[in-house]
Amino acid sequence: MKLGILIISIIFLTGCNKFLNTRPNLKINYFLQKKIIERNLYNWNNLIKEASQKYKVDEKLIKSIIYAESSGNPNAKSSSNAIGLMQIKPSAAGLEVYRLYGKKGQPSIKELYNPKENINIGTAYIHFLEKKFTRIQNKEVMRSAIIVAYVNGMSGLLKIFSKNSKQAITIINTMTMQSFCTYIKKNIQQNKHFLI
Repeated sequence: MKLGILIISIIFLTGCNKFLNTRPNLKINYFLQKKIIERNLYNWNNLIKEASQKYKVDEKLIKSIIYAESSGNPNAKSSSNAIGLMQIKPSAAGLEVYRLYGKKGQPSIKELYNPKENINIGTAYIHFLEKKFTRIQNKEVMRSAIIVAYVNGMSGLLKIFSKNSKQAITIINTMTMQSFCTYIKKNIQQNKHFLI
């Protein structure tokens, strides 16, 4: 259930929502929830700005991920053990960020519930994904790929296109934003077994 909600949130955040058939009452509920979530996000603006500047990651992207992942709730925890504002899994994104910055182990649960640490680790992971996806030529598609990879893992995204990561990037480079969104929407549920 949460995967479906998350996919819909990401589709809305990446601009692919025109491919969904939404009923008017869903839109009303979405906009009521949006105001509440935006108030929650306001609490974290300074931390988001600081992390954005440190890692040179767009503030809007950080906010979008917090919006979709936790609705601005620093105490959020998923059934798959993703924790905090940016829903960091200690053994996945947390471990990767620690490895990148020469730290041993992985972040503690306590560390991930700390909003400043959570946003810092989540933003560092976005920065890592941006570097990995520099070969994606269409910047709009690249941004969407980063969001999908953030939620599903980089290998989870690439394996939807090809088992070979270089071939996957080549395929993504042939796509428009519309075709990328359509492909993701169609294939993400069919390939859930690849996802983290």
